[in-house]
Amino acid sequence: MTTVVHVLRHGEVHNPDKILYGRLPNFRLSERGQRQALTVAEAVAGHDLAYVVASPLQRAQETAAPIAAGHRLDIATDDGLIEAANVFEGQRVAVGDGALRQPKAWPHLVNPFRPSWGEPYLEIAHRMVGAVHRAREKAEGREALCVSHQLPIWTLRRFLEGERLWHDPRRRQCSLASLTSLVFDGEALVEIVYSEPAGTTDPKVTGA
Repeated sequence: MTTVVHVLRHGEVHNPDKILYGRLPNFRLSERGQRQALTVAEAVAGHDLAYVVASPLQRAQETAAPIAAGHRLDIATDDGLIEAANVFEGQRVAVGDGALRQPKAWPHLVNPFRPSWGEPYLEIAHRMVGAVHRAREKAEGREALCVSHQLPIWTLRRFLEGERLWHDPRRRQCSLASLTSLVFDGEALVEIVYSEPAGTTDPKVTGA
């Protein structure tokens, strides 16, 4: 029995101060992000979606809304899809900017392989795998869509493909409003398909 779980990165966020917003509340989609969500809703309109679930964060819930509405489904919430925890959330963290220039921040930067500044990659991977399989069970034989965030989605993909989890963030293949679709035969993952219905965006977008 084939089941497809689409893992969708949320749309662009209204973030005029260019901070790492992480798990902070009240970060909504920008106007562009709202259009991206509608574009994805149109792209999956003909799919056999049985279940739509999102991270509890506002930007993910707003991205899920037009998709769920188009299929007359309620939006479920799964904490396993939430953004990665990060000690620098609420601060500017561009290279050479803000928090990263302060000596008190340097102890958090000593181990990029864990990483030392936030939630360990392996913990992210395990909770995302759990969320995906919960969605697969809900949509068995049909399709599910999970709305999450860039780092958790990319960590999930690298884990499933057997790649090392630490990586260069500039090389993530996970644009805003992109779909990483996991195809299952029963409980076994047989294919991963990546697509960008809303177009390509810079992988270095802060705090996504």
